[in-house]
Amino acid sequence: MKVLVIGGTKFVGRHLVGCLLERGHDVTLFNRGQTNPGLFARAEHIKGDRENDLHLLKDRAWDVAVDTCGYFPRVVDASAALLADSVGRYVFISSVSAYRDFRSEGRREDDPLAELDDPDVEEITGD
Repeated sequence: MKVLVIGGTKFVGRHLVGCLLERGHDVTLFNRGQTNPGLFARAEHIKGDRENDLHLLKDRAWDVAVDTCGYFPRVVDASAALLADSVGRYVFISSVSAYRDFRSEGRREDDPLAELDDPDVEEITGD
């Protein structure tokens, strides 16, 4: 399987890429090359920033794209839109921050999601 991983060298992406390569998949990483740049010599590396370099992914095809590092809705939307005709499936991996309520233990996929007061704000805070 041909897999594009956006991010892929930190947190969950690092483990995902390791497993994909171990299982013989053809992996392409798209990231800024700032975190653990020497990892995954067997993978193709496309160095770029999502803000300015998404065009580097044009005219390519993958079976699946896995986005492990989207913080702002606008940026994730741009990536998904660009890849809509280039991938069979786009998987966005979010953190637990996606859920609205943390008063009880455990999360289910169908738990209510948090909503941004203003989706245009692009400041990462504890809120």
